[in-house]
Amino acid sequence: MDDASLDALEELGAHIAAQLGAVVLDSHTANGELNVEVTPSDILRVVKFLRDDASCLFKSLMDVCGVDYPEHEQRFEVNYNLLSYKHNQRVRIKIRTDEDSPVPSVASAFPTAAWFERECWDMYGVFFSEHPDLRRLLTDYGFEGHPLRKDFPLTGYVEVRYDDEQKRVVYEPVKLTQAFRSFDFMSPWEGMTRQLPGDEKAEAGEG
Repeated sequence: MDDASLDALEELGAHIAAQLGAVVLDSHTANGELNVEVTPSDILRVVKFLRDDASCLFKSLMDVCGVDYPEHEQRFEVNYNLLSYKHNQRVRIKIRTDEDSPVPSVASAFPTAAWFERECWDMYGVFFSEHPDLRRLLTDYGFEGHPLRKDFPLTGYVEVRYDDEQKRVVYEPVKLTQAFRSFDFMSPWEGMTRQLPGDEKAEAGEG
């Protein structure tokens, strides 16, 4: 990104901060992108301002996605990526929330948010208040948990299969074929240092 474009983004960030005041918690550019963090309770007001203000005109909500930071008190970050066709600019709005605090839905301002928020609820468990139809989108109705949380097991909790005898789909607890669930192996990019059974044969052959 050239200096002129970067300056335009910084000016936009300053304009948003000046107009919204205390609602804006942080505004900065990183990797050629404008990031603005706002208070969660004001997210609907913020996106409406960005949509309608003459200096913004972000008429398209491209995505709403979640990020999980389990070590933080407010573990979830919700990102709203908007695009202005008029000014050829993008902005990312961020809010932070926890597992119990609902986030106001922005579907009334951007109808496409209804699908994005359903996905975020399904994958992370972020609850969106005033959503017109908040239910799972990518997983099954009987699915337990939220798969993109960092503490969700890679194997999941249940497996789904079709039972030919019962002539229906059944849900069963995950059964692992491995003898142990916990492995003490190092990162596969770094390799292992301890000897595995059978390694002594290779050493004997080399001698």
